[in-house]
Amino acid sequence: MNKTNKILIAVVAVLILALGGVLAWREWGGESPYYAVSLRTGDVYFGRLTRFPAFGLKQVYLVQMNQNDPKNPFSVQRFKNAFWGPEDFLRINRDEVVWMARLDPQGQLARLIKTNPELAPATPASPQVPAPAPEASTPNK
Repeated sequence: MNKTNKILIAVVAVLILALGGVLAWREWGGESPYYAVSLRTGDVYFGRLTRFPAFGLKQVYLVQMNQNDPKNPFSVQRFKNAFWGPEDFLRINRDEVVWMARLDPQGQLARLIKTNPELAPATPASPQVPAPAPEASTPNK
């Protein structure tokens, strides 16, 4: 192998290591900020934006309407807590994105997510059904 090939291989190896380091740092190094992503369907999701290996959100939250609660018409729920049990990653088709916005780390939603990361859906109180009254025992005839 001549000197030029050795240098070329060394440069390619350094570039691959640098790219791998950048990707690893983005994935595991420090907390990435939360983003709001609005889709053409009108749905708005919140989470940590990922671009590699797939575009989407991890640690996903969504806004739900509470039609029966006029005092709190909206609530934020953790996506993975949905009744069908999805994974905590939402792959997004970039063509469906209307807008994206980085959330302020000191904003209300970011602080809520940080202090209560699970945001389990509120379980509606089940109506109290009175227990049937015990029947009076009658002597056998």
